[in-house]
Amino acid sequence: MVPLANRPLMSYIVELLAKHGFNDIRALLYHQPEVIKNYFGNGENFGVKIQYVEAPEDYGTAGAVKFACRDLREPVLVISADLITDFDLSQAVIFHRQKKALATVVLTRIENPLPYGIVITDKDSRIKSFFEKPSWSEVFSDTINAGIYVLEPKVLEYIPSEKAFDFSLDLFPLLLREKKPIFGYIADGYWKDIGQTEDYGRSHADVLRNRVKLKLLGQRLRENIWVGENVLISSSALLEGLGIIGDNSIVADEVRLSNTVIGRNCKIGRGAFLKECVIWDGVEVGSEAKLERAILGKGVKVGVRANLAEGVVVGDETEIGGDTDIRPFIKVWPRKVIEEGSTVSRSIIWREHWTKSIFGQYGVTGICNVEVTPQFAAALGAAFGSVLGRGTRISCSRDSHKASRMIHRALMAGVLSVGVNISNLEMVPIPINRFEIKFLKSQGGFHVRKSPFDPELLDLRFFDNKGMDLSSSFEKRVERRFFGEDFSRTTVEETGEVSFPFHRLAEEYKAGILEQLNLKAFPSSSFKLVIDYAFGTASQIFPSILGELGLEVVALDAYIDESKITKDKAAFEKSLHQMTKIVKSVGADLGVLLDTGAEKIFICDERGNIIDGRQALGIMALLVLKSRKNAAIAVPVSESKVIEELAHKYGGKVIRTKNNLKGVMEVAESGKVCFLGEGLGGFIFPEFMPAFDGMLSVCKLVECLSREKVKVSEICAETPPINLLSFEILCSSEQKGMVMRKAMDLAKDADRLETLDGLKFWHDGDWALILPDPSRPIIHLFAEANTKEKAQQLLNNYAKKINLIKEP
Repeated sequence: MVPLANRPLMSYIVELLAKHGFNDIRALLYHQPEVIKNYFGNGENFGVKIQYVEAPEDYGTAGAVKFACRDLREPVLVISADLITDFDLSQAVIFHRQKKALATVVLTRIENPLPYGIVITDKDSRIKSFFEKPSWSEVFSDTINAGIYVLEPKVLEYIPSEKAFDFSLDLFPLLLREKKPIFGYIADGYWKDIGQTEDYGRSHADVLRNRVKLKLLGQRLRENIWVGENVLISSSALLEGLGIIGDNSIVADEVRLSNTVIGRNCKIGRGAFLKECVIWDGVEVGSEAKLERAILGKGVKVGVRANLAEGVVVGDETEIGGDTDIRPFIKVWPRKVIEEGSTVSRSIIWREHWTKSIFGQYGVTGICNVEVTPQFAAALGAAFGSVLGRGTRISCSRDSHKASRMIHRALMAGVLSVGVNISNLEMVPIPINRFEIKFLKSQGGFHVRKSPFDPELLDLRFFDNKGMDLSSSFEKRVERRFFGEDFSRTTVEETGEVSFPFHRLAEEYKAGILEQLNLKAFPSSSFKLVIDYAFGTASQIFPSILGELGLEVVALDAYIDESKITKDKAAFEKSLHQMTKIVKSVGADLGVLLDTGAEKIFICDERGNIIDGRQALGIMALLVLKSRKNAAIAVPVSESKVIEELAHKYGGKVIRTKNNLKGVMEVAESGKVCFLGEGLGGFIFPEFMPAFDGMLSVCKLVECLSREKVKVSEICAETPPINLLSFEILCSSEQKGMVMRKAMDLAKDADRLETLDGLKFWHDGDWALILPDPSRPIIHLFAEANTKEKAQQLLNNYAKKINLIKEP
């Protein structure tokens, strides 16, 4: 019911349906149903018949349609009401009948398909696969699910009654598994999902520029200015570009309007300047006020000389005093009063990053006190706790930095406010928190840390009830709660409780680690280890574990220093080289640098030679394969084929995973493998925990070296050379989908194509991988061959092909 060009968004959908002969409509209602009923009535004024259906619970997209259409005896078209389109729906029905489809999904092509469900079809338009809310590495096309379906009545038999069931996540994958005729119709025309404020603003610009065929209200004052009834416009007012002015509105002297939509019953005061704004009904803007790309809700009052900067969104019936300055991208909630002369800079700041989604590849990351504020953290904690439910228990932890402590406490406050109990582990490494969740039956958790790479950023890592990173679907549930402020607040007596189990937990973690080790394999004579704790919290826990193993340890940076837990590349390399010098000087068997969170390790051999990440993965894989007969191990798709060579030699097998932590952890949790690793120092031993644990990795490495009675340099010499190169190609988000779709055609020149994560092309045993970056405007390109020269040639070849696709 949000107005688009002064009419409710849903009214355009109803008109589109009527235009194409869909005159029997059932409207599924959920939020504020009476508003929709009162506006549309029985549909008579729109030339249709409308029935309303209100499900008692959220049954998901497909489950709700099943509930609404239980008596269905003929094909039905399902369309979302939160989009704007001028698709020819009649052609979609004709296509559906021609293909004799059980279900037809209407598709469209867009520049950035990341927030949507991507659909892959064959040459006959039959759907091969769905990728719901994909990562960039799964974007093999720019063709997306437009949220419009044509369904035969038989489809309803596949949807359970009165249970949560989704079209893209549940129904369509089920139909694919059963090889049912499900087709994709690529529609021509305009389509936009009005899910974010930036999309809402752009849609108005598209409507005004006639990029979408819609019926606008009012009379055309001139080519692209539409004016309603009883509108008063001063002769000295300047109307630039495109615009709409609703019924009964007044535009005073010397007002300047540029590409702006004004609702009904509005008053724009003398000398005001509005640029690319969307103004709802009943708004009053004071004289000499300045608004740029702002969205004002119903009944807002803006005082004289107020300045609303780019991207400001103001909720209904808010009063903004004169001479007020509201900074860019501020959101002001409804019915607030902002006093005269105020500067609003920190009340509710969500930059572009937050408007699209909260969670990224590694949880939630943002600039401390700008993007990640205590207010934001408290709301996020309440959203996370609301999804888990009142009375559940979570485990939380943090690193040593004071900013982490601040945000950690704000998150805790939000969680407690919805009646969720907390085991506060305080200052511990991330693996300890995951251990607490998995073994001591918490229902989830979070960890707050200062970014290891950027001193201005904070990372908020969230975990599920197995200690794994949250699934994408769980993250979306938290985001819906967060953006809707749908928090299940409790009474005073129901507020959550906090316990502090650290000392008990440290002992249980140590016992758990020791149970995973073959203590007899450790050397009777002393094994000398140099370990750099990187000023992290592992220095509080790991020494007692190493002491139980009888190792001689030289500890570096083994104290907590919050000012040194973030390292740039130069500082990291300095720490590595310091470690190598000490390994050589004390005659150590091994040198290990832990990352600050104690998840990853970086090693050097007994001669002080730094072992790069891919070589370290080869060493760990080889040691595991030697120690366990017929071992199954896993590595991401971007890692070397040398791992398969080692597995074949020792009778093992390799499973490839996606190239992100969630994908790796999903395989780890499946129980199919005994070891997973990646070329950036992260190793998983799933029998203990399906996540990276640097402390366990150190223990396992020493155990294997001792059992095999070999030095690191010797096991390194057994590992075949790795000729794997990589390169980064600049590519905007708008181009990534198109590049991946067209790159699929390169498979005709390859022996085979793999699409587990990105596009992997095989050529006579060599391979190249095209992998879009999940957050940066970059495509990663990998190539491996039997020699460095051939790998470089393959890399250059694919780089050239990608650049030709980008710039035809």
